[in-house]
Amino acid sequence: MPYKHGVYVTEQGTSLTAPITGTAGLQVIIGTAPVNLVDDPAAAVNKPKLCYSYKEACAAVGYSDDWEHYTLCQSIYSCFNVQNVAPIVLINVLDPATHRTALSAADLTVADHQAVIEDTGVIKTTLVLKDEDEGSELAEGTDYTLAFDADGKLIVTLLATGSAYARETIRLDSGYKLDPTAIKYSDIIGTANGNTETGLQLIRQIYPTFGMTPGLLLAPGWSHYPSVAAAMQAKCIEINGCFTCECVIDICTASGVTEGETPVPFAATYTDVKTAKEKLGATSAHAIACWPMLAVGDKKFYFSAILAGLMQQLDAENDDVPVLYPSNKACGATAVVLQDGTEVVLDQDQANTVNSYGVSTALNLNGFKTWGNNTAAYPSTTDPKDRWIGCRRFFTWAGNSFILTYFQKVDDPMNKRLIENIVDSANIAGNGYVARGYCAAYRVEYLEEENPATDILNGKITFHLYLAPYTPAEDIEAILEFDTDALVAALQE
Repeated sequence: MPYKHGVYVTEQGTSLTAPITGTAGLQVIIGTAPVNLVDDPAAAVNKPKLCYSYKEACAAVGYSDDWEHYTLCQSIYSCFNVQNVAPIVLINVLDPATHRTALSAADLTVADHQAVIEDTGVIKTTLVLKDEDEGSELAEGTDYTLAFDADGKLIVTLLATGSAYARETIRLDSGYKLDPTAIKYSDIIGTANGNTETGLQLIRQIYPTFGMTPGLLLAPGWSHYPSVAAAMQAKCIEINGCFTCECVIDICTASGVTEGETPVPFAATYTDVKTAKEKLGATSAHAIACWPMLAVGDKKFYFSAILAGLMQQLDAENDDVPVLYPSNKACGATAVVLQDGTEVVLDQDQANTVNSYGVSTALNLNGFKTWGNNTAAYPSTTDPKDRWIGCRRFFTWAGNSFILTYFQKVDDPMNKRLIENIVDSANIAGNGYVARGYCAAYRVEYLEEENPATDILNGKITFHLYLAPYTPAEDIEAILEFDTDALVAALQE
């Protein structure tokens, strides 16, 4: 040991662990996008894309106003142009290598050295263009360049270095365009085959890839299929073997939609919602069911695209803690509609009836607001932990945050110092949540009766989290009574 003479310091590891919060409202959205518009379409297929802005989302998967065929685009628009929230994770399942159809051969008229291919969804790499006079194949980069216009149509610009520069027509000999109608509900559900995963099966990759836990799963335009709804509910639990999240599911609002040979149940009026929800199989406490659709100006959104964005916005405004209920909050809508555009005008009694089925809807209360606090598990369960959207999401967030914060303690010696570190640091964080009014209680205890010697010998330690998120003030009543004594006293003065 060296001889010391003077003043010295040493450092010791912090006895309390700083909390790490999960991204409570992180949306993971599965659907279809016009990937032919991006630089590398193959890289945008069945690969989670984390996007922080509208520009990033467009560059990652493409954007089109054709939301019927490109379902991811409504969430892109909703998140960045209606709610202004970020980040989001997009998963496109439309594969230009398989979900495509052949272009018809045609002569293209050239004006100012440019020709327009009127079809949308054209896959640039499959195009074969020919010189109309010579019949020779033209080469991109030498004879022409390609670029998409604002409508998604492909513009062919002839180059002065090419043989067809002076031509008045060129020949579209062959090529392919995207065929979104080839997508089936099974593509959204996806498969897992060895190291290859598609669709909803990619949820597993979110945390390992981005270090963020999924908060809300949605598939606008697809979640009203019973098989998709079932898969989404199943994927909400045991993510990576430990995490949990919620999903937002739409109840179908149009007839004629089929799932294979099985008609998808639809609800054209509020009285149809109960049966439609039951046939859809939306029963999980981790599911938030909504009906019908919402319009913002001339754009129609599946309700889930708006509701999920609203919840993420509310979380972001409260330190990423899901404490506010999405009900009775302005959603930016200008109308409540069915899929065919028919406007639905609900009054409070009718909206309350929809809520009684465990379904959220929207009301015009001097501006359109979402309406409903129940998860899809209601009315089958009245356990506040599973019935109320805010309580369920708080429990999910608290569990995910506990895992993220104390994962660093796994494999440390199971001694008293470890126990005190976890209990003390968790309770300090919990006291902060209570002080800010996020919940009525958040405390952690180590109970000897929950930690028998057999568990300790097997390397298992258990902590007990007591959580009391606030239930919603859903029913506020005032009792009006005539005060005769006050009247008599006033007349006798």
